[in-house]
Amino acid sequence: MTEREQPAPRGYSASRDQIVARLAKVEGQVRGIGRMVAEERYCVDVLTQIAAAQAALDKVALGLLDTHVAHCVVGGHGPGTPTERTEELMAAVGRLIRR
Repeated sequence: MTEREQPAPRGYSASRDQIVARLAKVEGQVRGIGRMVAEERYCVDVLTQIAAAQAALDKVALGLLDTHVAHCVVGGHGPGTPTERTEELMAAVGRLIRR
């Protein structure tokens, strides 16, 4: 890629800093959970914190999914045909809901 060629902006580019900050908070939550286990904290308290971390990641994922739909799928900025973009979207949703 030359200096003139810029990568295509992602749908989340406008909120990238917010996403990075939110992920840093989740990272801190997960480290805190590790400390809780090391300190042998009560099981239910650890499980509650795990659920909170999962919910925080879900919120980030849904925000990214929302911008992906608006920018890449509907806006036509993603690669492929509309059918291919829809199939890719549904595969991504499938991965998100499988746990």
